[in-house]
Amino acid sequence: MNNFWIILFHTYFSKLKTKSFIITTIISLVIIVGLTNLSNIIEFFDNKEEQQDKVAVIDESGKYYPVYKEQITAINKDLLLSEIDGSEEDGEKAIKDGEYQGLLVLSTDESGLPSATYKAMTMADSSISMDLQNGLQQLKTSLAAANLNLTGEQLNELYEPASFEKVALEENAKTEEELNQARGLVYVLLFVIYFAVIMYANMIAMEVATEKSSRVMEILISSVSPIKQMFAKILGVALLSLTQLAAQLLVGYYFVKRNLKSMEGGFFDFFGFGNIPASTIIYAVTFFILGYFLYATLAAFLGSLVSRIEDVQQMITPMTLMIVAGFMIAMFGLNQPDTPFVTVTSYIPFFTPMLMFMRVGMLSLPVWEPILGIAILILTIVLLAIFGARVYKGGVLMYGKSNSFKDIKKALQLTKNN
Repeated sequence: MNNFWIILFHTYFSKLKTKSFIITTIISLVIIVGLTNLSNIIEFFDNKEEQQDKVAVIDESGKYYPVYKEQITAINKDLLLSEIDGSEEDGEKAIKDGEYQGLLVLSTDESGLPSATYKAMTMADSSISMDLQNGLQQLKTSLAAANLNLTGEQLNELYEPASFEKVALEENAKTEEELNQARGLVYVLLFVIYFAVIMYANMIAMEVATEKSSRVMEILISSVSPIKQMFAKILGVALLSLTQLAAQLLVGYYFVKRNLKSMEGGFFDFFGFGNIPASTIIYAVTFFILGYFLYATLAAFLGSLVSRIEDVQQMITPMTLMIVAGFMIAMFGLNQPDTPFVTVTSYIPFFTPMLMFMRVGMLSLPVWEPILGIAILILTIVLLAIFGARVYKGGVLMYGKSNSFKDIKKALQLTKNN
């Protein structure tokens, strides 16, 4: 057992000191700091005097501009309208000279209601045209209501949203608010599971292939049992992933809380996660850990089949595609979590970590379903560990060009002969 801990901590500390790990950690932390301070960064570079949006207006009707300007001010107070005299050609020239961002020509259509034409150098900034269009729509609505002799109260009744109540008949069904909260949490954790499994499972395969290419494995395999060695590396990389994840969470939490000092109800309540059931969090952690061990075990013995680091990506490509497939099905299932296709695939071990967790978060499942999913995962991990240890023991003794799954048979044969 002493050798197990030696390999575990050797894997952890050797990877912790590598330039690639340090660089990726720093880059990820810089990205997190940038995202959590995005509003401050935008504000720092934003020069309002230079970038304030100015739009020239030519009112051909001679009556719409004053009311229209009030509508626009209510929609966007930073959008400045300036009525100009002259032709459209003069307005277009002012745009080309950089005096205005755009030119709006107000006129009257055949129905006697306002219409407009907006001109700008490009239509890349859709926010300006959208605000101008919304203001025109409000002006047109108010004038049309006046023509029909509608009072303000009647107009408000006309546009008041219809009462539409949603009632779930299923017992213990989640409310729409609970579903939205669960969907946000599931969405975040699905990305965490997806990227963690892809990144760290790949790291395990690379670690095994690197040691094998240096012939260190021949010495290790004779002094430590294959299953101990394999799981020592898996746990070593798991500690590494937790170290990196903890650093990212702490930095993200610190800057989010710093920039949102006025958040009511605390950090989690502010983001709508305050009412998430504890069972959902427990399932999230459980499926994350089991999913990691499932793919890490698979990556370890696939990495043992290659003799060159260059062949690792080719060997683990099918595993990566399975992770991607599970993630894509989970993304589809966020909107339709109770479809038969999602239900059936959630019991396929390689999809279970993401799909079963997604169903647990979105639906009110009977307890036996997630328990069955956990049992399937544990059984698959045990079988994969037993089979993987046998492949691992023979695979690490195989050298030369090895980039085919036919090499699994050769690895098993070498295990029997030793």
